Amino acid sequence: MALKAEYIWVDGSTPTRTLRSKTKVIYDEVKSISDYPEWTFDGSSTGQADGEFSDCILRPVFATNDPLRGGNARLVLCEVFNADGTPHATNSRAPLRAVAERHKALEPWFGIEQEYTMFQNGRPLGWPENGYPAPQGPFYCGVGADEVFGREAVEAHLDACLSANLTLSGINAEVMPGQWEFQVGPLGALEVSDQLLLARYLLYRVGELYDIAMTLDPKPVRGDWNGAGAHTNFSTNTMRAPGGIKAILDAMPKLQARHDLHIANYGEGIERRLTGKHETCSYREFRFGVGHRGASIRIPLNVEQAGRGYLEDRRPCANMDPYIVTRLILESVCG
Repeated sequence: MALKAEYIWVDGSTPTRTLRSKTKVIYDEVKSISDYPEWTFDGSSTGQADGEFSDCILRPVFATNDPLRGGNARLVLCEVFNADGTPHATNSRAPLRAVAERHKALEPWFGIEQEYTMFQNGRPLGWPENGYPAPQGPFYCGVGADEVFGREAVEAHLDACLSANLTLSGINAEVMPGQWEFQVGPLGALEVSDQLLLARYLLYRVGELYDIAMTLDPKPVRGDWNGAGAHTNFSTNTMRAPGGIKAILDAMPKLQARHDLHIANYGEGIERRLTGKHETCSYREFRFGVGHRGASIRIPLNVEQAGRGYLEDRRPCANMDPYIVTRLILESVCG
């Protein structure tokens, strides 16, 4: 029986790389990821090659069922390689593979909170045609048609992710009307990054069905409105063990020492989002605190009370590259 395999990869767009995909019909039997054949694409059309030698290679690394097509269909996440077999410059997964292997004994876990904003007809979903909605306040985790917009599409996305066996741990309406969040994890660095990208892919595909544009812009509306982040939760086996709060606190000076490097790689537009207002710490500063949503790193209250658990890096933007963010956290904290 023919298999419809949607090959998905990250392109070379600037300043923010985006997802691309195309369908390969496979007639041979596929039992594992190694059975999916490599494929090529026109890199000159994705910002990954010039026209004189434009073939780039797609190498499948993770596959799961396609809940939107159903039947004998799969989502196939791929890394991009050059013709000589070396990782392409835009392949940020390859460097993470080596770092994740180096620190696997620490059993690092990540959970990523992906915020996004729905747009329709050039404005956030639910916003009036002229002017602005009521001030922020009632919309976060709100209930009711006057406070929450786009729930049907959000529920469809959640169902699609769960049907694709992605490890989502929750969803909620966010502070700005038309803005939502889903959470992926806890998982290892490679696993959480792979699953986040497929969850983003399904988000865009569900948006097509509802004629809604899903954006990861870190500051989709200028002014007195919250931006959109991808808060990244992190722990090691030492942090999760009794007395692990010491390992969490020990991580703070390590993260502070490389703050500028993290900020430079946590998503385009970070200076528009991390202003020191709207539950953020300025990108020019590094602060941490217990239960402090205006800090760079938040230690949840329940973690301090238990004396073990995880930390939350609140700096990454919604449009961040998860392979880069998880790698930098591993290198800074565990290196």
